[in-house]
Amino acid sequence: MQTLRELCQSQTTLREEDIRVLEDLADKLQIFSDLYQADMFIDCLTADRSSALVVAEASPRTAKSLYKGSVVGQLATAINEPAVMYCLTTGKPVIGSRGVSQEQVVMRQSVTPICNAQGETIGTLITEQDISEQVEQERSVELLRETTEHLSETLMQFAEPEMPISSLLHEGMILFDYQGNISYANRRAHELLASIGYPQPEKGESVERIFSWLLSPESFVRSGGFIQKELSRGKTFLLLKAVSVARKPDDRGGIVLLRDISDIREKEKQLMIKSAVIKEIHHRVKNNLQTISSLLRLQMRRSQSQEIEKVYRESINRINSIAIIHEYLAQDGLEQIDFKDILTKISKIIVSSMRRSEQSIQVTITGESVCLPSSKATSFALIVTELIQNCMIHGFRDRQEGTITVSLVPKDDFVSLSVTDDGVGMGDTEQLLKKGHLGLKIVDTLVKEDLEGTIHFRNTGNGTEVTILYPLHKGDEQDDTAENYGG
Repeated sequence: MQTLRELCQSQTTLREEDIRVLEDLADKLQIFSDLYQADMFIDCLTADRSSALVVAEASPRTAKSLYKGSVVGQLATAINEPAVMYCLTTGKPVIGSRGVSQEQVVMRQSVTPICNAQGETIGTLITEQDISEQVEQERSVELLRETTEHLSETLMQFAEPEMPISSLLHEGMILFDYQGNISYANRRAHELLASIGYPQPEKGESVERIFSWLLSPESFVRSGGFIQKELSRGKTFLLLKAVSVARKPDDRGGIVLLRDISDIREKEKQLMIKSAVIKEIHHRVKNNLQTISSLLRLQMRRSQSQEIEKVYRESINRINSIAIIHEYLAQDGLEQIDFKDILTKISKIIVSSMRRSEQSIQVTITGESVCLPSSKATSFALIVTELIQNCMIHGFRDRQEGTITVSLVPKDDFVSLSVTDDGVGMGDTEQLLKKGHLGLKIVDTLVKEDLEGTIHFRNTGNGTEVTILYPLHKGDEQDDTAENYGG
């Protein structure tokens, strides 16, 4: 097995003084691992900055390790280890994310940057701890909480009027005996029934006379002893809940609870109105974008320059991608979008518009459904548009056939979006950005400024893989085991 120094010298661009910092930390790694009963690793960026390289590890002697063998010398990509690549690229720690190890064990992972004397990130310190018992305890506590809530609800339904339960003060309560006659009704019940024009619930009166057929013996039998209905008059809405505690089929003893839900119904009405307005706005924005796209397409056809036609086509694709987002929002009126459906539509439209007649380019969408806020979904749509356009323009420039794979995967606290092609491959991305490549500049700006994420390029040997990491949760908490290690 190669040493830390040998791995760093052969596969990274770290300086001598940086390697000494990592060696100093690696010497203490076993102590930290035993102390925190966790597997610990040191990872560094490879020379091409496309992957993370494991240069040191320590397994706890005070607990069971998550790994059966050594992983030193192995590479981790942005797709497999999003937290590690995010930390190496941004210098920001990722604390307490949960995942599953290679052995299918639930673990807690923390990643913190290792800095040199100049404050530059030269590696990451990774802590991985088995939390399967903790997760099992959390599930037990959650089950206990749900059971307690159900029990509380049941007890509330049979509460006696003398019980000092504050939550009943805003509800109307009516008790009726086994003959169906009212034995008790609080003041709130009188007020609520009066507000919708129902008779007053006087003691000795038949509960069936007050509520007509709603609380008849047959109704209780059909509903299994529990009745829930809404009563209304004008803008006043009451929620009625009735429970029968009858011992015999002809008995009806039980309790009726009344609650004023007028405010809830009014808010629901306002939300429906706002939702309809928002849908209409998105629909009009989509139509306007499609009109602009059509005008640009007409102008493109009048152009005699291939370069100008290329610029028009790219602009049309960008506009159409945004229009697709507004089309989905116009249909659902929601602020969350299932982006996997969007990916399929965007990818096919772009490839269809840019494919030459003799070309056969296939697009494959893989991964899971991920719901994104509409603002982030727009940024993702533009990013995918630019990356697929790059595949078509550069990757398949001189090829008749090709495949583009777009993958969307939620992993730990990140969403990973990758676009992979089997084209000619990409050169030095930093040089392309410096030369003013517009598509890559758009992607770089959207990823860093809007998504606050990272972008990673990797030459697969058969083409190019571009991975975007979007952090779902950004906590400022610090972990005692993950302080920045400075030289």
